[in-house]
Amino acid sequence: MHEFALASLSADFDLAKALGGSRRWLITGSAGFIGSHLLQALLHAGQEVLSLDNFATGYQRNLDDVRRTVGEQAWSRHHFIEGDIVDPSVCRRACEGVDIVLHQAALGSVPRSLEDPLRTHAVNATGFLNMLVAARDAGCQRFVFAASSSTYGDHPGLPKVEERIGNPLSPYAVTKVVDEMYAGVFTRNYRMQTVGLRYFNVFGPRQDPRGAYAAVIPNWANRILHGEPCLINGDGRTTRDFCFIDNVVQANLRAALVPAEGPCHEIFNIAVGEQTTLTQLHDLLVEALRAQVPELKPRPAEYRDFRAGDVRHSLADVAKAHRLLGYVPTHNVREGLRLSMPWYVQAAAGQASEPMSACAPAGANAG
Repeated sequence: MHEFALASLSADFDLAKALGGSRRWLITGSAGFIGSHLLQALLHAGQEVLSLDNFATGYQRNLDDVRRTVGEQAWSRHHFIEGDIVDPSVCRRACEGVDIVLHQAALGSVPRSLEDPLRTHAVNATGFLNMLVAARDAGCQRFVFAASSSTYGDHPGLPKVEERIGNPLSPYAVTKVVDEMYAGVFTRNYRMQTVGLRYFNVFGPRQDPRGAYAAVIPNWANRILHGEPCLINGDGRTTRDFCFIDNVVQANLRAALVPAEGPCHEIFNIAVGEQTTLTQLHDLLVEALRAQVPELKPRPAEYRDFRAGDVRHSLADVAKAHRLLGYVPTHNVREGLRLSMPWYVQAAAGQASEPMSACAPAGANAG
């Protein structure tokens, strides 16, 4: 594995200054939760951005929200392609003339992968390979991709360190392991610069609170606001390292811009480095929502069986990302929830006549 030859922690590297240069970026999955925040940050920074989505899990409303936020002048530097990364021709078209790829497109969710492993593999593994080939052929400078904490699988060690992983526990996790392996192979054989960011339970505004595979925080916020009990998989002592979206945006920009000499392949944990149990999370959500809706009367959480494929405990060591990228998380879970709740309250108000399905998940998907 090649480490960055970088100036990340010296005066030589300044993220704001690096963003001042003109580059052409590609964001896959731009209509999704994370992708739309990356799009917003890059347009605010004056960059030219091409983005790609097939709206399988993303939404036009997220793109519309970015457009309203950044304004028409910034939006004019954005070009959108509707297409699927499972189609190699779409990937080739998207990568033409691109300097940096931020690859976020994927089918998330452990339960979804258990129900439909073929589709999960097609998007997360074959689609990923299609993007790598297209980026290689287009001569893109760097390929930054969304990896996952699910890669740690059944490895019992805490905190999670990049070099030590276990056996994957779901088809979703398998695809994420395969992605990291393919990226390493492309670095060794084609001299590409590839950077994988293992996300740990990202949350924030625009994260979909509805559907059968909604992540735990938006799902629970929506249920509490609609007077429904949160359903906790297991005994409530399962832990996660919840990471607010602003931390993830910072990590992507640093991973894309920190200098490197020649080919490199690196994997980084992107998290806060704090453990929160599901029971604690429920209490924090109630606290954050009551600050927005003082009259809120939440129902007690209900506990049910553990869910197949879930990791029991998760906690990241982010020292490597700090050392090589200069990454320092700016928001812990409490602060992130405080900033997220106004959006979830507004989203729930628009869904008052459409209660959540009782079969929605109540665990905490691992990354």
